[in-house]
Amino acid sequence: MESNLPLYALGIVLFALGICVSIALHEAGHMMTAKWFGMKVRRYFVGFGPTLFSFRRGETEYGLKAVPLGGFCDIAGMTALDDIKPDENSRAMWRYKTWKRTVVLAAGSFTHFIIGFIVLYILAVSLGLPNIDGKAQVGALTCAKGATTTEELRTLSCEPGDPQPAKDSGVLPGDVITAVEGKPVADWSEAQEAIQRREGTVQLTVDRDGEAVPLEIEVIQVALPNAADAESGEETTGTRQIGMIGIKVEGKFEYGPGAAVPATVAFTGEMFEHTWQALMRFPERMPKVVEAIFGGERDPDTPVSVVGASIIGGEAAERGLWDVFLLVLAMLNFFVGVFNLLPLLPLDGGHIAITWYERVRDWFRQLRGKAAGGPVDYTKLSAVTMVVVIIGGAVVLLTVTADIVNPIHLPQ
Repeated sequence: MESNLPLYALGIVLFALGICVSIALHEAGHMMTAKWFGMKVRRYFVGFGPTLFSFRRGETEYGLKAVPLGGFCDIAGMTALDDIKPDENSRAMWRYKTWKRTVVLAAGSFTHFIIGFIVLYILAVSLGLPNIDGKAQVGALTCAKGATTTEELRTLSCEPGDPQPAKDSGVLPGDVITAVEGKPVADWSEAQEAIQRREGTVQLTVDRDGEAVPLEIEVIQVALPNAADAESGEETTGTRQIGMIGIKVEGKFEYGPGAAVPATVAFTGEMFEHTWQALMRFPERMPKVVEAIFGGERDPDTPVSVVGASIIGGEAAERGLWDVFLLVLAMLNFFVGVFNLLPLLPLDGGHIAITWYERVRDWFRQLRGKAAGGPVDYTKLSAVTMVVVIIGGAVVLLTVTADIVNPIHLPQ
């Protein structure tokens, strides 16, 4: 494919800008909820490093720093280590009720969730939500036709007279295959596997507008290039026989403005599930990242940094795959939001955990007739915090390095 460098660069810039806006809104979530509860917000800055400009409105200083990768919201009394001025004492964050502090601390992550939802909604009403779970919904009817080489397979087209078993048997676009020969199938992968093993007349059950419709379809055995050769993209004359019925599964689902709301809610739930699974696999995938740095093949399932995500965004823009661009941006927001809620300092989730530790501790002290214990001494947790910071820094360094020397690319 011919490279379009300007569009590729534009995609990287737009994706990086999207990340910067997300981080700025993350900190804005902390700021707005803190102000809502009456806490004093001293400063709200986007970026790090030298200050480019700032201005004061009310009691808060707003500004932009030279490196727009991050930001911060300075709330008076977020921990007991903060120096509190006399006029800030009554409005120190640690003096507020546990639930209010929790809302402020969690607001950053929930801002990422809202951004992700909005991006997915825009995707749903414009380009369509991808069929990430492999739903066996018929998108188009085609022919059952074989090929002997991968090149022939890539250029395969139907001609008059080619068999179209699914169309001839009454299958309609929008039908969802729910069973093959009476055996339920959960997705297209299971349905395809069951069909490919058969030949001759097969009974399919499809869901058509909520009604189970049985259909008898003639499965035709055709020759296709061997699976290993097809995946590598190399030319081969080796073939295998599989059964085909002539359908293409729906790749994406488009919705109107109203229908897009519940569809986006459901899709967001699926995204959270995939995000959690990716987070649980994170430690075991890091060795693959190290291997990729030293010349090993980069596994597409390995973690990426914002650099790697921006490269993918650039490639998506270069190819006009704006649905992929938006999906990756939404995924990144969900991942950052969930990751930030982990109960580890210095993440917001660590601060939330300490907030609730103080609440439970004081409840037990109250049962014993004792006064509240006061804020946790963060200096006693500095060693644990430093370990988390060092590990986090190492992960960032490794993923960024891998994304520079051996990045993940979109499949051709």
